[in-house]
Amino acid sequence: MLKILRQKKMIALAIGAVLAVGSFAGCGSEKKEAGADNSKVYRIGVLQLVQHGALDDSNKGFVDGLASKGYKDGANIKIDQQNAQGDQSNLKTISQRFVNNKVDLIYTIATPAAQIAANETKTIPIVGAAITDYKAAKLVQSNEKPGGNVTGTTDYTPPGRQIDLALKLVPHAKAVGALYTSSEENSQIQVKAMKEYAAEKGLTVVEATVTNVNDIQQAVQSLVGKVDFIYCPTDNTIASAMSNIVKIAVPAKLPVFIGDEAPIKTGGATAGISVNFYKLGFQAGEMAADILSGKLKPADMPIGLQKEAKVIINKEAAKAIGLVIPEELRKAVE
Repeated sequence: MLKILRQKKMIALAIGAVLAVGSFAGCGSEKKEAGADNSKVYRIGVLQLVQHGALDDSNKGFVDGLASKGYKDGANIKIDQQNAQGDQSNLKTISQRFVNNKVDLIYTIATPAAQIAANETKTIPIVGAAITDYKAAKLVQSNEKPGGNVTGTTDYTPPGRQIDLALKLVPHAKAVGALYTSSEENSQIQVKAMKEYAAEKGLTVVEATVTNVNDIQQAVQSLVGKVDFIYCPTDNTIASAMSNIVKIAVPAKLPVFIGDEAPIKTGGATAGISVNFYKLGFQAGEMAADILSGKLKPADMPIGLQKEAKVIINKEAAKAIGLVIPEELRKAVE
């Protein structure tokens, strides 16, 4: 009898130990996202239009945003990074491959990438970044309620704020040059808004458009002697060629304003009011995580934006042109 009691006690202790181990193991695991399949490795295709600072930042922010919500490359997600090198045919080929491989989500960086991916699939979720107006680009039904398989974050900053900044640095300006890519819809939207605001300010607008980087030199030279400063929208072609633009603008004493911090900090542009592309990419990564976890659907996710924009002035570029920086803007000097 005593032997039987001892055996029962040992069995009870063993069961208790097993339950305790199970309990500790549960406490140590990551919190399970609603609807997420924790055993699955999700495949994500990343399609970047071209390599330059803002888009690279958007890409890095996206990966970090996913990781912040527990989706880490090589662990529970597998990211297929692709750069189209600015080539439209590459965008289409890569998009088709993502669709054929049945990836779980596509992250598109820049409007042309999103538009081509969206043409290839109406079912795979697409999250975008470095896109100005999703509705105008025909990616969503409305920016507040997308209605389809596309959502993301916008880099839009009101062009009027760039003009206001320019007039503080060039108070006697009478004419502004609009330098942009004629085929980029985002740029057209921003320049249209800028022209309306410039008219309110009594400024004459001279347009200089390009189709690719090979047109940059001629376009900038066409503005010399005709305008007092150059306005550039958030335009991938323009941003990627800023060093070539300032080679002409600086000797001509023409300040260059752009709504993208990378061309200001490293490309030699004079100043601008810019959103932070890393943070917008991070926000897009968080949105992608919510889609993968099953919490939300792209159709119901409003386009994300960044309320705060930063004034940046390139000290060396301003000095090279001979600009006097007003006291109220000195904190923006970098």
